[in-house]
Amino acid sequence: MPSTLPLDIPALTVGSRVQDSFLVVDVEVRTQASGDPFTILTLGNATGRIATEPFWSERAGEVAGLARGHVVQVVGEVATYRERRQLRVVSIRHLPSASVDFTLLLPSVASIDRYWEILDSWRRQIEKPRLRAVVDLFYEEDVFRQRYEQCPAAVFGHHAQLGGLLKHTAEVAAIGRTIARASGADQELVLAGVLLHDIGKLEAYRWDGMFEHTEMGRMLGHVVLGALMLDRRLAEEATPPCTPTERDILLHLILSHHGRLEFGSPILPMTLEAEVLHWADNASAKTASMGEALGDDANFPDGLMSVSQRMLDHRRLWRGTSDWGKKESE
Repeated sequence: MPSTLPLDIPALTVGSRVQDSFLVVDVEVRTQASGDPFTILTLGNATGRIATEPFWSERAGEVAGLARGHVVQVVGEVATYRERRQLRVVSIRHLPSASVDFTLLLPSVASIDRYWEILDSWRRQIEKPRLRAVVDLFYEEDVFRQRYEQCPAAVFGHHAQLGGLLKHTAEVAAIGRTIARASGADQELVLAGVLLHDIGKLEAYRWDGMFEHTEMGRMLGHVVLGALMLDRRLAEEATPPCTPTERDILLHLILSHHGRLEFGSPILPMTLEAEVLHWADNASAKTASMGEALGDDANFPDGLMSVSQRMLDHRRLWRGTSDWGKKESE
C-alpha cells in the first residue's frame, strides 16, 4: 500500500495550486459547434479524480499522444465551471512509467490487515477436514496471498481498488455467514464458496498501471477462470484432498455465483449454498456501488436526486435524510 501520502484530490478547493503526478484515467475528445475538436483529461491518484479544463485546438500538441494509463506531471490551479471543479493546467509533461509508484496513483484500500485477520479467523474455524484442506491449498500459499491482497475486485465499479478483492471477500463472507444461519444453509460450505468464488480475478485482471482485463479475462471471464484454477490446483495434488463429488460442489459455487446467465454465470444456482453465495456477493457489490455513488457530489448536480447510475441498473439515487426526531445532546 502507499508508502507516502498522495495529493488529496477531494480536499482541493477553488484556487488551490497543484504541482504533482497524476494517472491519466480517461482522454475524451469532443467537438465544438464550429467543428473544432478539444480534449478533456480525467486525472487521478489513490484519493480520487478530477477533470481538466478543455485543451482547445491551439493547445492540442500538449496532450498529443497521451492515453489511459499514462502518468503525467501537472502544474495548475483548481477552478470551477458550472459549479464543478476542474483543473486549469498550466503545464503538463508525460513521465516514464518506471519512475512512478503506482500505489500512489491507483485507488487503494487503506488497510488490509483487518480483512486478513477476520478471513483467516473464520477459515480456521472450518471443521470439515476436506473442505478446509481445499481452501488451504490457496490461502496457505504465500504467492497467492500476496497477489490476492493487491488485486482489485473490479476494473471499474465496486471495490475497484488495490486490495478491493480482499475487502469484498470479507464483506461477502460476513453477509453470507449471516444468511446461511438464517436460511439453514451449511455455513462452512458457504464460507468456502466465498473464499473461492473470485479467485479467477487473479488471472482475469491486471493492476500494473491501470485496472484492466487480461487477454484471458476478456476471453473467458473470471468466473470460468476461477473454476479452471480450482480444478487445475486439485489435479496437481498426488492425492486430491476432496472427492470428485465434493470438487463438483465447489465448482458449482464458483460457476453459479453471478446468479444469472446474462451476468456471466454459465449455470444458475442449484443448491441452497450457491443461492446464499450469489446474494451475498450481489449485496456486497451493490451496496459498495451505491455508497460510492452517494458520496460523489458530481452525481448530484441538482441537489438531492442523482443522475442515472450505470453501475446500479441506471437507477437515480436520493440523498434525503432526517434526524427522525432525535433530540440533540445537551
